[in-house]
Amino acid sequence: MKAKIYVTLKREVLDPQGDAVRRALGSMGFEGVRDVRIGKLVEMQIDRTDRAGVEADVKSMGEKLLANPVIEDFRFEIVD
Repeated sequence: MKAKIYVTLKREVLDPQGDAVRRALGSMGFEGVRDVRIGKLVEMQIDRTDRAGVEADVKSMGEKLLANPVIEDFRFEIVD
């Protein structure tokens, strides 16, 4: 199974990298971009067949290692 984990800053946390990208896009002529948030995508292949076990493991990975719970949120999807 393949897992995709999306890690993003919490809405209340400032995103200076996203703000820099928003300003750069405006200077390049891309009008109307009001907000840009930068995050990361982690993809992994997991050699297991029990979906519930994979979901539990990926959730635990996100909570323990992949995201900083103080400033980041994460969500994931499992692809068969």
